[in-house]
Amino acid sequence: MKRTAKAHWSGNLKEGKGDITTQSGILNHTNYSFKTRFVGEETGTNPEELLAAAHAGCFTMAVSAALTEKGLTAQALDTEATVQMEGLSITSVHLYITGQVDGLSAADFESITKDAEKNCLISKVLSIPINSEAYLLV
Repeated sequence: MKRTAKAHWSGNLKEGKGDITTQSGILNHTNYSFKTRFVGEETGTNPEELLAAAHAGCFTMAVSAALTEKGLTAQALDTEATVQMEGLSITSVHLYITGQVDGLSAADFESITKDAEKNCLISKVLSIPINSEAYLLV
């Protein structure tokens, strides 16, 4: 399996603009620029936000897979991924997940999420600290 995305850029770093398109078409010439990345003055995305989205999605699916292996189904899993930058370096990712899963203890939920934190595909390719918090909603 291969997944692709394309990026286009015109202009210099601070005033230039680009767009990103994904193979699925869900992102189709989506704006990104210095301003969307570092200033926040215009609507668009940035690489760090896309990394956070990819990590949140991958991690949440890994938690769901582990629940499925235990014969459990989540009513809801909600994850927020925060990518931390210092200067021009991504220094860490923090994953915050809440879940509604009947028949599961909070301790088991935390154990499952800690495994997913280390073993989801996005976590495996990052060489930065990754940590998570898990809250099981009852």
